[in-house]
Amino acid sequence: MKNNTTYQDLISVIVSTYNWPAALRLVLLALNNQTDRNFEVIIVDDGSTEDTEKMIDAFKPTAKFPLKHLWQEDEGFRLSRARNLGIKNAKGAYIIFLDGDCIARPNFVSNHRILAQQGYYVAGNRVLLSQPYSQRLLVEQQDISPKWLSFWLIQRLRKRINRWHTLFTFNLNSRFRYKNITAWKKAKGCNMAFWHQNLLDVSGFEEKISGWGYEDSDLMIRLINKGVKRKSGYFATTVLHLWHKEADRSQEPNNLKLLNEIKNSQRTKAKQSLLQEENR
Repeated sequence: MKNNTTYQDLISVIVSTYNWPAALRLVLLALNNQTDRNFEVIIVDDGSTEDTEKMIDAFKPTAKFPLKHLWQEDEGFRLSRARNLGIKNAKGAYIIFLDGDCIARPNFVSNHRILAQQGYYVAGNRVLLSQPYSQRLLVEQQDISPKWLSFWLIQRLRKRINRWHTLFTFNLNSRFRYKNITAWKKAKGCNMAFWHQNLLDVSGFEEKISGWGYEDSDLMIRLINKGVKRKSGYFATTVLHLWHKEADRSQEPNNLKLLNEIKNSQRTKAKQSLLQEENR
């Protein structure tokens, strides 16, 4: 089961955002600190105002990676379509998805690269930052990504984060990473990685799912139906998640209905996706 071959080529990091340039800037600062430099960043923007574009343009001269900004009209919460737009424009054969409020630590890309394995996708996890601490970081624009584990232990004792132990890096070739290879629950869409071709094979994210909820689960179920298994990124790729208000969940019942439909089928393709023609 062990992956003895490390992927060597370009990785595409797709970062989703909507009207939160202060958080996005912290995410980009953290990506500048990556020990692995062989990646591009594609920001998929679900209709932000021009403040986000201005921040990105101001950041570009200092970016240590190729940086692209893809924008779509604001027609409500359309994360699935935004991510599909990123997939369509990605140059890498391997894609990492990261939310625009999740701060990556310096080994984030390098550990994802080591975990990349044909036939698997990788589901990572997150550490939640408290509301007061998040607001302070946003105001001060303090780059916390390179901080040592001892610093995070202090933040845990001060109750600024909800957990500490998952920030450790544990054996990347451990058998525990294959413990739940057909599980799709509790995977975090803010931190996951896939082979580009696998995403095209299932036509990416289901764009019928709009508003908050279940677009990640839907994708993973279809990948599992296709024979692609889950590999754990825990204790390797943990990100720091800035606090924010809970998203509008008015579309959750409809999205749950769509999820229950895919759970009870063997379907692999999305019903609606701008990627449906990409793999023909």
